[in-house]
Formats: sequence, structure tokens, C-alpha cells
Amino acid sequence: MQCRINQKGGFQIKGSRSTEDEERRALQLKYDITAWFYDILDYPWERQYRHWRPQLVADIHGEVLEAGVGTGRNLKYYNSDVNLIAIDLCKVMVKKAKKRGRSAVCMLNCLQEDATKMTSISSNHFDWIISGFLCCVLPYNLQVLAIRQFERVLKPGGKIRLLEMVYSKIPKYRKRQDFLAPLVEKIYGARFDRNTLENLQESSKLKITNTYFLKRDTYLVIEGYLVE
Repeated sequence: MQCRINQKGGFQIKGSRSTEDEERRALQLKYDITAWFYDILDYPWERQYRHWRPQLVADIHGEVLEAGVGTGRNLKYYNSDVNLIAIDLCKVMVKKAKKRGRSAVCMLNCLQEDATKMTSISSNHFDWIISGFLCCVLPYNLQVLAIRQFERVLKPGGKIRLLEMVYSKIPKYRKRQDFLAPLVEKIYGARFDRNTLENLQESSKLKITNTYFLKRDTYLVIEGYLVE
């Protein structure tokens, strides 16, 4: 196995670029199917998430990137002074997000874009990056590439707020997660052990300032900013 090490960023990329391309293709193929049924499949969880969405974006202003917009469940909650670019890897997701975005009061542009590349996104542009359950879908190498893109597109002092799933340390909830884990990975590509917080802490450019749970010790919010 090849290892490509970035001493400056503190990350070690394991494997080859062809492996990363294969992982991207696998995710895109999965979501090309899942997207058609996503809102139905996600309904049991969305009954909880819909109570969190307004508070996750309530204090957000300025130039904002939502990475992994999905079907656009957050869009109607952004403030009117937000200029939002919302991206997703899946074309069908973007189409659904655009439709749902008609109820948004912010300026909105939904794009099909890979969060690990962001080829259409300018550097040093955003005041905020918001994402929900993006990094827990990304295998390690792709997650590192996405974090590097966060570093690139944020303004100095620009902030991040990420919502992620993690394994509970409470036995009865961990047992439930272990039962659901194969289904969650098969449908969404998501895992509870993506170690997003630890990977962000490896960045030399992003400083983590706050973490808290929205429910028990499984739904983790990570906040930080780009060091100037």
C-alpha cells in the first residue's frame, strides 16, 4: 500500500489516487440509487432531526457553504442575510434540494459538486461551512481531502459546524448501533467510527473550539475556525 504524507497538514493519505477514485465512484453509485428514496428511508430519523435543524443554522450569517446538502432539509432555516452555496455529489439530491430550496429566504445556489475536490468553489471565500452527516459517509482518505478543501475555501477566521454520528459509550445504545450499523452503511455509506473529530484535530489550519452532543453521546456537533 502506498502512503502519501503531507507533513504540513498533519495528514497521512493511505493508498493510491485510484483507490480514492474508486471510493468516490462507489459513493456516487450508491447515492444515485438511494437519492430517489432518501426522504422515505430517512423519515424515522428526520422526526428527530427536524427539531435540530433551526438551531444549527440560527446564528449563521454571510457567505456560507453547506457541504452535503442532501435533499435540502436545512435550506428553509437559513437567515435572509445568508448567501448560500449548497453542494452535493449526487445529481438527484441537488435536484431535490433545488425544489425544496424554493421555500428558502436566503440567496441560494445549489450545485452538483464533490466535497473532496470543490473544483467550482473559490478559495478564501466562506464565513461558514455547515455539514450534516457528510464526514461520517466519507472513508478516511476522502474525509481528509474534504477537510483540506474546508481549509482552502474558508476565509481566515471562517468557521465550521459539523454534525456527525459516533458510537455511544453507553452499552445499551452501542448495542442498538451495532445492530443498525450494517443497514446504515449499506444504504447511506455512513459509519459510526469515521473519527471525524480526531481527523479534524490533525489539521494544522483548523482549530476546534467546541464539541457537544444533541442527543445522548451519539449525535456530535463539532465547531471550529480557520486559523488566520
